[in-house]
Amino acid sequence: MERAVTTQQADIIRTSPHAVAVLGANGHTGRFVVAELLRRGLKPIAIGRSAERLAEAGFAERGVECREAATEDDAALDRALTGAAAVINCAGPFMDTADAVVRAALRAGIHYLDVTAEQPSVQATFDRHEAAARNAGVAVIPAMGFYGGLADLLVAALMDEWQHADTVEIRIALDSWLPTKGTRVTGEKNTAKRLAVSGGQLGPVQQPPAEKISVLPAPFGQQTFVELPFSEVPLIARHVRTKELHTFLSTIALRDVRDPSTPPPQAIDETGRSAQRFAVEVIVTQGELRRRSLAQGQDIYAVTAPIICEAVQRILSGEIRDTGAKPPAAIFHAASFLGALGPNLSVETSETSDLQKVSPLMA
Repeated sequence: MERAVTTQQADIIRTSPHAVAVLGANGHTGRFVVAELLRRGLKPIAIGRSAERLAEAGFAERGVECREAATEDDAALDRALTGAAAVINCAGPFMDTADAVVRAALRAGIHYLDVTAEQPSVQATFDRHEAAARNAGVAVIPAMGFYGGLADLLVAALMDEWQHADTVEIRIALDSWLPTKGTRVTGEKNTAKRLAVSGGQLGPVQQPPAEKISVLPAPFGQQTFVELPFSEVPLIARHVRTKELHTFLSTIALRDVRDPSTPPPQAIDETGRSAQRFAVEVIVTQGELRRRSLAQGQDIYAVTAPIICEAVQRILSGEIRDTGAKPPAAIFHAASFLGALGPNLSVETSETSDLQKVSPLMA
């Protein structure tokens, strides 16, 4: 069960904002995260490699403290994390940064979260840091963003009382994918084989990758998907017993992100969000039962901010099930977490039997 927050603890949280360090704060996702922390009444500490770039981001004008540190410099990282209760790592590629920042968080005795889409980074974080994080009584959660954490929570909410699934399938549709510079750099460096679960075993995705066709609500319609798993696979495989676990990305999104001429995201409102729309369809089966969830929203980079900031706020409020290096669904109550995302994310769920009787699932 989640640990309840006492009235006294809640008062402390409201009157004494926790400091949350954001590494890579001047990056595209990092700026969304800093803004979301401020909106929630938390106290961000913006950390980056360059003091000049931090200044250009305009953090000081909003009263945000800025600190300079590189992930290769342990002493600088330690200084940068001083006084923070948690650190959010937005500085990819995470195979290059996660290990150093997790170690710094453990030295400081604070919680760690990141937004990696890289499968090897998630696995390395679990393998290297579970025991130390558990012993320190802190939460270490990789991939707490659109890629990774969102699908993990959607699957866990659908599983509910089920102890195992026959199949878990995730389909990610984007009406466009205008990649950030960080996305492009990570894509160039991440050459590891993509992993899925087949026959109950975690292993490389079959080649050529499988394709699927699905019909989704507007603006998507009929979509073609190709198997391309992200960080959700090592998260889900960590706590869900299933014979098959596969993730598919829409071919529209894949075409955009692979095209070197595709421009970066363009803001359409004062928050900095782009016009991009996304839909994440999750289907889990057990015997004759089929449960489906459809999550929709705007801008995969922007929506990562409320997801990871909700996680930080719950951790600092004591609304967690466990500590250690674990997937989001092992730390949080999935349905409650998704419900708290409110206007940033709409989620619809249903259950179907072989008799095609459909009934809504309670969130």
